[in-house]
Amino acid sequence: MNAEEIRNYVLEKNDVTESFPFGNNVLVFKTKGKIFLLLSLDEAAVSFNVKCEPEKAMELRDEYPDVITPGYHMNKKHWNTIYPLLIKKSLVLEMIDDSYNLVSQKKINLNEK
Repeated sequence: MNAEEIRNYVLEKNDVTESFPFGNNVLVFKTKGKIFLLLSLDEAAVSFNVKCEPEKAMELRDEYPDVITPGYHMNKKHWNTIYPLLIKKSLVLEMIDDSYNLVSQKKINLNEK
């Protein structure tokens, strides 16, 4: 999948916003005000970060060590960096969906500072 295909897929989801809070090279997607995907726009190879359950994150990294790595500039326990051009589209979409669901289902504590 290329960057535009990823962007279009993500924007079809409910309550998704996109922005460039970290400069023009990283497109950030949020739901309920929380980040669930960061898409790098400045690299020759498309890559993005998604949130993942810790155990599943490790399993994916073990199974696809060249294309799924610990999240770049993210909490390595909960985030993976994905290079989608060498992975089946169905797996890429599954990882995007999992990240979206993890973040969108999380309850927000309004008293949290």
